[in-house]
Amino acid sequence: MRRAALWGISAALAIIAVWPTGAEARCISTDPGGARDLPSRIAAVACREHALWYQPFIDAEGRLVSTAVYEAEDTRLSDRVTPAWLRVVDYWQGSGLMGAMAFAPGATTCAYARRGGGPVPGCRTFIVDKPWSAAFMSYVMTQSGVPGFRASPAHVDYVRDAYQRPDSSPYTAEDPRTGRPAKGDLLCYVRGNGAGVDSHPALAAWFNRNPGAELAMHCDVVVDAVSDGHAYLVGGNVLQSVTMRILPLNRGGQFWGLPQGDTANCSPVNPQACNFNRQQWVSLLKLKPGLPMRAMPSMTPQAPPQQACCVHCVVGSGVPRCATPATGD
Repeated sequence: MRRAALWGISAALAIIAVWPTGAEARCISTDPGGARDLPSRIAAVACREHALWYQPFIDAEGRLVSTAVYEAEDTRLSDRVTPAWLRVVDYWQGSGLMGAMAFAPGATTCAYARRGGGPVPGCRTFIVDKPWSAAFMSYVMTQSGVPGFRASPAHVDYVRDAYQRPDSSPYTAEDPRTGRPAKGDLLCYVRGNGAGVDSHPALAAWFNRNPGAELAMHCDVVVDAVSDGHAYLVGGNVLQSVTMRILPLNRGGQFWGLPQGDTANCSPVNPQACNFNRQQWVSLLKLKPGLPMRAMPSMTPQAPPQQACCVHCVVGSGVPRCATPATGD
């Protein structure tokens, strides 16, 4: 019993050591309307969403320390009003990307999700089946009014812009091993084997060889990089939630010991290979300084199309059945 108690105390102290408390827990603001500059507004939008999902986070050792609710659940978020799955609908709609996803099964029923007319199972299927991390990032940038950002359901599109269209993109691309992250920047990795793309130079070369091609990627947004020796980043659809990631910095403000590679060898008998921060980190997108702050768009939910209806309806979908046309004599 005593050994178990000591282990519990040691584990708690370990978590405290890597998770700063009080003013050092770096989501400084969740009020984008009060931001004085664009980086602060971007951070505030991301932090607001992170707080809404009960602040799950991955610590500096790559361990998932806290999680509360997942994407497909009907569980209310911290506002005590919004179901988790419905907030993911907001990311698709608030980024302006829902129309581009009309081909996906269940997507069109999401137009009725905020009518309050009962469950929308087709929409919830869409939420689960379609990765929404790029929709989340596009939502953050769209709601922050970032000029020149190209919202997309695929991270690779706006990453490519930073590499190949630096004059029009709000971001420029740097090597994450040498760049200095700051509020509003994006840290990106390639998912899976990534066609052998495992570094900043390799990604630049890949873009040159494959114009317009798809590449599975993920990006988190830096909400602060501070003197306590850590960078704090927030991403959507990270372990099916809006999750913070903590990464160590060196004295020069660069990422220190950024875990590189994958976790293919992670198993109960090889726990040292398990690290949620170990990824194929390939790019640090730096937000250009001095960009203007545009007006924040309204978050009024999109109204459902007036004429949409179904013939072969799903019971409980909330979509009205089409009227039977009158037949002549």
